[in-house]
Amino acid sequence: MEVVLAKSAGFCFGVKRAVDTVYERLKTGEKIYTFGPIIHNEQVVGELEKQGVSILESEAQIKRAGKGTVVLRAHGVPRAVEDCIQKQGLTCVDATCPFVKRIHRIVRQESEAGKQIVILGNAGHPEVEGIMSWCFQGASVVESREEALHLKLDMDKPVCVVSQTTFNYNKFKELVEIFSKRGYDISVVNTICNATEERQAEAREIAAKVDAMIVIGGRHSSNTRKLYEICSRECALTYFIQTLDDLHLELPKSVRLVGITAGASTPKKIIEEVQNYVRINF
Repeated sequence: MEVVLAKSAGFCFGVKRAVDTVYERLKTGEKIYTFGPIIHNEQVVGELEKQGVSILESEAQIKRAGKGTVVLRAHGVPRAVEDCIQKQGLTCVDATCPFVKRIHRIVRQESEAGKQIVILGNAGHPEVEGIMSWCFQGASVVESREEALHLKLDMDKPVCVVSQTTFNYNKFKELVEIFSKRGYDISVVNTICNATEERQAEAREIAAKVDAMIVIGGRHSSNTRKLYEICSRECALTYFIQTLDDLHLELPKSVRLVGITAGASTPKKIIEEVQNYVRINF
């Protein structure tokens, strides 16, 4: 069995930076918390919990926490959470991905200038919730073509469109085109990170030429789900797994070439385990 592994599979810059930050803070010997999972990977989060890292999920939990340091997750957090951490006298270490922080600055400036903000992304995702908190006049979140077509904005006010960093690039272009044709005074900032665009393009290219495709990543990982969607359109035999334990392949005898990619929060060790297993057992 020949295996093609995506060069871009695994930790991106922002994820590695966030995880490394937590491990560095652990060396201080103080109590370490993260607000929400530091990244969307259960295995990584589980390893950190074994090291004594606790996860805070709400402002109420922050207020009950003892002394220590709270590391802000790679996806970022709402402004109110940062304010709450500081008011409690806890040390706040910001491990938000710099590409996400850039979006915070953009929407803050544009909303202060009176523009309507449209965020292309998943309304329930932590990154989007954090971005919305910097929109002083509120924001509209759009994920699908139907939502874009039905969204009503004020024609007399300019519009600024940004995106979740892990949004599907082709869908981004499609939705931007819908808004552009509606006659708004619109400015568009493509805030999908370069690593995401490259990862999606590479996954699409590999999936189009292999007989089966494996996508590895956390079940709550937005960027991994999008990789799965992209690969599924190109390859009928596409599998979404978290770890090797989830891999239960029943491949037709005609399958000779298998592709593997992984989300930005997937550790190298898990990717290598899957790659080696496929090469040896099929």
